[in-house]
Amino acid sequence: MVTLGCTRNEVDSEELAGRLRSGGFALVADPSEADTVVVNTCGFIEQAKKDSIDTLLEAADLKSSGKAQAVVAVGCMAERYGKELAATLPEADAVLGFDDYPDIAAKLRAIVNGEAHHAHTPQDRRLLLPISPVDRDASAISVPGMAADVSQYRARLDDAPWAPLKMASGCDRRCTFCAIPSFRGSFVSRRPTDIVAEARWLAGQGVKEVFLVSENSTSYGKDLGDIRLLEALLPELAAVDGIERVRVSYLQPAETRPGLIQAIATTPGVAPYFDLSFQHASNAVLRRMKRFGDPESFLKLLDDVRAYAPEAGVRSNVIVGFPGETEDDLEILCDFLTEARLDVTGVFGYSDEEGTEAAGFGDKLDDDEVQVRAAHVRALVEELNAQRAEERIGETVSVLVESLEDGVVGRAEHQGPEVDGTTRLEGADDVRVGDLVRAVVTASEGVDLVATTLVV
Repeated sequence: MVTLGCTRNEVDSEELAGRLRSGGFALVADPSEADTVVVNTCGFIEQAKKDSIDTLLEAADLKSSGKAQAVVAVGCMAERYGKELAATLPEADAVLGFDDYPDIAAKLRAIVNGEAHHAHTPQDRRLLLPISPVDRDASAISVPGMAADVSQYRARLDDAPWAPLKMASGCDRRCTFCAIPSFRGSFVSRRPTDIVAEARWLAGQGVKEVFLVSENSTSYGKDLGDIRLLEALLPELAAVDGIERVRVSYLQPAETRPGLIQAIATTPGVAPYFDLSFQHASNAVLRRMKRFGDPESFLKLLDDVRAYAPEAGVRSNVIVGFPGETEDDLEILCDFLTEARLDVTGVFGYSDEEGTEAAGFGDKLDDDEVQVRAAHVRALVEELNAQRAEERIGETVSVLVESLEDGVVGRAEHQGPEVDGTTRLEGADDVRVGDLVRAVVTASEGVDLVATTLVV
């Protein structure tokens, strides 16, 4: 099983692995020993799609050098393109969509036995559920990563002390640059009881930190009749025996309400960590994106966060070079980023994404100009993020130990998994992976920190 893309895809891969295990398959770590290679693709942006194609081609090479009999594409790219992908990539023996997931074991066995699989014709998955959130019943359709019985339908693919936990799927927003809702579908929340049950199961697998993932965590509960359900869920998750830390991902700034800020910032066991998807700061650009906000409202949101938790971690992503972006718009963005003091900022240069409204916009910038602007903003945020890390020298942090291979390395509360930097511990004797260690930050290296362990 090869997983590309985001942490939501990681959950989906573990569901597929669990279903395959229940269906009689055994997971192997060495691709050369596999009968089948399953590639969970990403279809988010052009580079991600290219990476998915390259990985599928590499996997296909195993059929000539190893014992692999089939290469199968699953995931967002497979769902989004279906028959088109199957026709243009004959090296893949099958392209499976989300509706194939419940019967993945039977599908895979048939493919290995040489039966032809006819890829699906893609459809707008938003049309599968009612427009009104409270009228939605996702049990009648396949929604990856949202199965109720995790003991049967999830198998961990690594032994990391943290794990993503899917709390919702899909999105109701209509951002003009984003195609995700069309192939992930309308927003649906998972039942709180199922989320808590999965957290208990993960704790039994040795997980110490659960990372709540979705396309839009601030919408959680709206289809269940309670938009404030996340505020009530967080203390329950933090109270699960064995779970030491709960982290929430992907908050929409325009939907981040005061009660949710307070719950994330002050609930014991919940990391004061705010993954705020600003995307830009110029109101004119945001309106064209069909998003809301401006520097003043965003800075007020950050002030509210830091009023509850002055040392809270804040990360974001921005798109540079959006159609119609002026030099003044770019300056507004840079001024905002300078004042915002974010821990980590991902910078993406705009590119057309087929099927999106923005792809049809005029006033597009030349690709070279987009790259120049993106490089300028990346250089700025690299400096700003390093300055923010340096500001943390002297802070006391709680570090989840993740590796002992090259010194003791882990993550503090403000550092999300895989993308937000790490903390290297000095003076940490007799610790194990999964331990939470209190330490004082003594130095910074870019966004990474060095900390000295406190003697308890």
